[in-house]
Amino acid sequence: MHLLFDLDGTLTDPFEGITNCIRYALKQNGFEAPAAQNLKWCIGPPLRSSFQQLTGSDNQDLLDNCLKSYRERFTASGLYENRLVDGIVEVLEGLDRQKHTLWVATSKPAVYARRIIAHFGLDQYFLNVYGSELDGTRTNKVELLNHLLQKEQLSPADTLMIGDREHDVYGARSNQLAAIGVLWGYGSHEELTQAGAHALVDTPGELSLLLNNWAFHQPVTP
Repeated sequence: MHLLFDLDGTLTDPFEGITNCIRYALKQNGFEAPAAQNLKWCIGPPLRSSFQQLTGSDNQDLLDNCLKSYRERFTASGLYENRLVDGIVEVLEGLDRQKHTLWVATSKPAVYARRIIAHFGLDQYFLNVYGSELDGTRTNKVELLNHLLQKEQLSPADTLMIGDREHDVYGARSNQLAAIGVLWGYGSHEELTQAGAHALVDTPGELSLLLNNWAFHQPVTP
């Protein structure tokens, strides 16, 4: 089975780094920064759209400057203000032993995602890391997953997407993949259900059990 894992909120908890960098970027561009706890919704969606909502502006120069400021801090320190989800390494070790093939599929720029995966020693489990480009290409999960499937020549029938936000589910369903929503991340039960997740799990341990028995499930046609 081919398993595609989201990064932020699924493999790692990037709350501190992402919110610190968003607040830094807003301040650098003359905006008042909300409290970190009020920025949880920004974890998962493409950053440009988050800055668009935070600034209330469609001005592309402003949004470019916000992204530039964000990346300035993120590259220096923000990407390391991050922690592994408890129990996720054991899940990956088990899947690796069972000879499943694993990829990372994230809206985060691939250049950062690869550094994070390597920093936590997870690169031994994944065949490759797929993410967006710094110019915004493939920040949309539909486009990203289509690119991954084409590049790796994966059959949708044998491939699952695992993530914590509606973007993961929409991206999966648009590419005829089944989607598993994880509830330890930043998407709610309601969000993932409404997006059409085929299954939901509360913990990494539950994810392992579900994947071990997936062959016996008959998921809804994506």
